[in-house]
Amino acid sequence: MNRDDFPILKDGVIYFDNGATTLKPNCVVNEMVNYYTKYTSNIHRGDYDNAMKTNEVYDKVREIVKDFINAKDIREIVYTSGATESINLVAFGFFKKYLKKDDEVLINKAEHASNVLPWLVLEKEIGIKVKYIPLDENHELTIDNIEKTITDKTKVISVAHISNVIGDVRNIDEIGKICKSKNIYFVVDAAQSISHYKIDVEKSNISFLAFSGHKMMGPTGVGILYGKKDLLEKTDPLKYGGGMNQSFESNGDYILKTTPIKFEAGTPPIAEVIGLGEAIKFIKSIGIEKIHDYELKLKEYMVEELSKIPNIILYNKNSKSGILAFNVEGVFSQDTSVYLNHYNIAIRAGNHCAKILKDDLEIKNTCRVSLCLYNTKEEIDVLVKALKNSKDIFKVVI
Repeated sequence: MNRDDFPILKDGVIYFDNGATTLKPNCVVNEMVNYYTKYTSNIHRGDYDNAMKTNEVYDKVREIVKDFINAKDIREIVYTSGATESINLVAFGFFKKYLKKDDEVLINKAEHASNVLPWLVLEKEIGIKVKYIPLDENHELTIDNIEKTITDKTKVISVAHISNVIGDVRNIDEIGKICKSKNIYFVVDAAQSISHYKIDVEKSNISFLAFSGHKMMGPTGVGILYGKKDLLEKTDPLKYGGGMNQSFESNGDYILKTTPIKFEAGTPPIAEVIGLGEAIKFIKSIGIEKIHDYELKLKEYMVEELSKIPNIILYNKNSKSGILAFNVEGVFSQDTSVYLNHYNIAIRAGNHCAKILKDDLEIKNTCRVSLCLYNTKEEIDVLVKALKNSKDIFKVVI
């Protein structure tokens, strides 16, 4: 599907590491090059033609993002460096002021470091309680377990829409309803889902949503924080400087601009924002439902074929995403990754920044295949063939 849009594939690489970052289509690269070669300028600082052009293209992306996630207002869309900065802004710009000692924040042990560490820091700094919603026997997050973990002290539920190792798809519509009924803030890490599942922030009653451009076929160094407008107005910036202030005086008085500009100090990643807009247009031109259906069929085929190999351990055969965690029995995951690289196959090996998931999986490191729209059955066949010959791993690695 659309493989011709990704020139890097012509080099013969089989790229299965899309959960870490995705490849970039021509339209994204070309539009970023256009900015650098045809109308480079800073934004919101110049009165000449190129500056006006930059302002127009840059500001339009906020509208594109708003429509993509069904936000109410472009003022609810904040440009950040990625999902990590977005969640940190939520934790330290809003919740550090709002939460009190012994208030509970519910996460789970399959979360990425970006959705664990900020809460652990707040636990040390202000005395909140980080509670882990138990995962079920398939290491997945269920509505029942969420409801059982909520108490009258629960103030925040913060979860990934799709976990980056197990790949389970959390029912954010249902979690959003629970949060609304119990007056709980709902934070969603959409880094792994934004280009695979349709997200409607209004329908899902999401308080804050975070995602990165580079995991949705856009550039690195740019991401989005969505927040309900009234919540963003109560959120403090993490950075202060040019562009985000209305005025400041030598006597110490200063006035900040309104949301979202007050969060965007300094020169932003202008080309990257423009590239992000092109990535969203690219996804919409294909259809996100079509992308998801295609990837899920590939995942099902991969599971079926790998299940035929006796020494392959699959950890999440039934999850409804394009993520598959596995190991070769008796082989360290990084050794498997090095072995597959011999066949020009790129996968991820390690703990995938989900370092406490080992408490449930009872294993620290796994191999991960994460699919995208440009992957094919033929590529999976190469992977399967290589793993069938895995008795040769140490001949290749050593």
